Amino acid sequence: MRRMDKPKIIYKYESFSAQSLRNLKAQSVYFGSPLAFNDPYDCALKAGVANPSDSAVEKLRAAYAVSADVPADIQKLFAQSSTDDLREILMCRATQILDEHTEGFLRERGVTCFSERNNDLLMWSHYGGRYKGFCLGFSTDYEPFSKIRKVEYSEEMPKIDVVEVLMHDNFDKMLDRFYTKSQSWAYESEWRCLHKKAGTLFKYEAGALESVFFGPDIDLESLEIVCLVLAGQNPNVRFWRGKRSNERFEVAFKEFTYTSYLEAKKKGITT
Repeated sequence: MRRMDKPKIIYKYESFSAQSLRNLKAQSVYFGSPLAFNDPYDCALKAGVANPSDSAVEKLRAAYAVSADVPADIQKLFAQSSTDDLREILMCRATQILDEHTEGFLRERGVTCFSERNNDLLMWSHYGGRYKGFCLGFSTDYEPFSKIRKVEYSEEMPKIDVVEVLMHDNFDKMLDRFYTKSQSWAYESEWRCLHKKAGTLFKYEAGALESVFFGPDIDLESLEIVCLVLAGQNPNVRFWRGKRSNERFEVAFKEFTYTSYLEAKKKGITT
């Protein structure tokens, strides 16, 4: 399994909607089915099996010859097959296992996605309600954010070693496919987390949410609703208002302190 240092803060873009507000109020993140993803290849990659070397084929032949789990007729078939014929048999079996693994993943598992960046124009356009939504900053010291893995971007689909599939039952290697996307999506700088069941709402600790970044086009009423939702359950959250940068192709943020109308009235700073 690939190991990479997690960022201290990970970001989740949200459109302003009744559902996003419910999740915010419930302090929950949703693990959705990968079948709903925009990228048709995402998590639905056809199993790619790397062509095994002669030594790998012979290693598997020897292992199956002494395995109590392999029926005698299969052991006999393996013993009598040429290296090339056995290679084809092994690749077909490994492909079948990987296809079954993929189908089970798509049917059962849930995925939630995050980004390393909170200022990307395309991310705000695609996932942040066309600049009218908000972006949540979570600490990776808390679950489920502590369990994120980085998405790798590639021009080629990943391939898995036959030996890893048939001999080691290496499911970490199989899971690598679900953390791999086309290079076309690299701008997302994505990290993701898996759950054993799709449709799960995972409740996080209040301290996990450290910051909220508002899109440059969010209206004042929507901004205030988000602030009011959080005021009663997480007073330590920091708020940032976004605007389009005049110097770079990104969203720039300025921190602000939210004061409700009633609080302002009590303090005599409004009429």
